[in-house]
Amino acid sequence: MKVIGLMSGTSVDGIDAALVEIGGTTLDLRVELLAGATYPYPAELRSQILAVCGGAKLSMLELAELDDAIAGCFAKAAMAIQADLPAATLIGSHGQTVFHRPTTPGAMGYSLQIGRGELIAALAQITTIDNFRAADIAAGGQGAPLVPKPDAYMLSHPREHRCIQNIGGIGNVAYLPPNSQPDWERQICGWDTGPGNSLLDLAVAHLSDGKLTFDRDGAWAATGSVCVRLVAKWLAQDYFRAAPPKSTGRELFGAEYLHACMADATADRLSDADLLATLTDFTASSIADSYHRFLPRLPDRILLCGGGSRNLYLHRRLQHHLPKIEIATTDDAGINGDYKEAIAFAVLAYWREREIPGNLPTATGAKQAVLLGDVHHLQ
Repeated sequence: MKVIGLMSGTSVDGIDAALVEIGGTTLDLRVELLAGATYPYPAELRSQILAVCGGAKLSMLELAELDDAIAGCFAKAAMAIQADLPAATLIGSHGQTVFHRPTTPGAMGYSLQIGRGELIAALAQITTIDNFRAADIAAGGQGAPLVPKPDAYMLSHPREHRCIQNIGGIGNVAYLPPNSQPDWERQICGWDTGPGNSLLDLAVAHLSDGKLTFDRDGAWAATGSVCVRLVAKWLAQDYFRAAPPKSTGRELFGAEYLHACMADATADRLSDADLLATLTDFTASSIADSYHRFLPRLPDRILLCGGGSRNLYLHRRLQHHLPKIEIATTDDAGINGDYKEAIAFAVLAYWREREIPGNLPTATGAKQAVLLGDVHHLQ
């Protein structure tokens, strides 16, 4: 089956679209990327999304219009990615997260992704599956991270203990023990490690007066010096000490959090480059710290994906904190790191169509494995 995966993360960089051919089910899963591309949001729409993620108030009419606008962009991305290629018969759309409230003891979580699947299906004329997080949350889970199960069947190894570390706006990890071990799936775990690019991108936009949206290759940060004392202070935040399963988003690691970090940096007289170096190390340190705290053992290899995997300075800082572990990218294991998350949602849609549960309770905290996603067939 040819499936299109659509994903826009917390960085709101644009819509990642992946056209993939999928066969098999789980242990025999076969995934081939036929085409991948990122389609930027119009600047005004991106600004509106970021404002809403930052807590801006909307009327119901404005929310409906934003929902429609995002769905329209997702549908255009789906149609564009398969131009001159064999047509897909299914779309798996993550949508755009605008709010995420983690599940806590005694209180069900809430996660809102807009860009409604029924409109994508109508515009693209392809059956669309969306709203993947709701069923896991209803089963008592966090609704995140959802990629550990696709990761497990695309990227596990018969002998290696691996961590698949996505660094998007938020970082998340999937720990994969060797798949030759008995009952290996029950040993998989995963969680949101904390900030990925979210604070860095906000800082770069602020320091460049909006001329830049990210620090390409980490080149700006690489000219600065890390303030170790501030990194240690920021790591004392409660989220990093909380045991998995856990999830987070811009609601915690967003503009307000950055303002506090910048106030600390000003008090310590850090230069702009020093601030970026320190924020970069904060992301790397939060990943390494969570591995030491919560993994059953350190991995043999870490495979990076997402936009942060292209940040050379961030890669160096992570290697600094985990010196004995080989760090590569998912590209080295045959899965394109730029589109790995979009590919994962194509797989989740494929599994939903075949009535195969898509969540891993060991990663999300759900009471049981459940079917993920709402199916919108063509009328």
